[in-house]
Amino acid sequence: MSGPVPRVNTLQLRKELLIAESELNRAQLMEEWHALAYGVRTFGARVKSATSLASAAALFISGVSAFRRDRASSKGEKPSWLRTALKGAQVASSIWLAFRARPR
Repeated sequence: MSGPVPRVNTLQLRKELLIAESELNRAQLMEEWHALAYGVRTFGARVKSATSLASAAALFISGVSAFRRDRASSKGEKPSWLRTALKGAQVASSIWLAFRARPR
């Protein structure tokens, strides 16, 4: 008794295949979504790190600039080694505090 497959079984089989394909697509979409979210978090962390480095570099440059400006303004007199050491310590402490304040 070999005859044509009843139409109802063919439609049921097609429906089950479409549901299975839909589940596979949903699982793949979730994997891609998690990968994208991870990439965005990683990028955000790198931007935050670069921003903190740029901020620390700007602070360092402004400290060095202020240090040099103070030395240049007193060209007429001999610079005191104590004043120079204190200014250097002040710049170093500002940089140290800036690095410690940044969340890692």
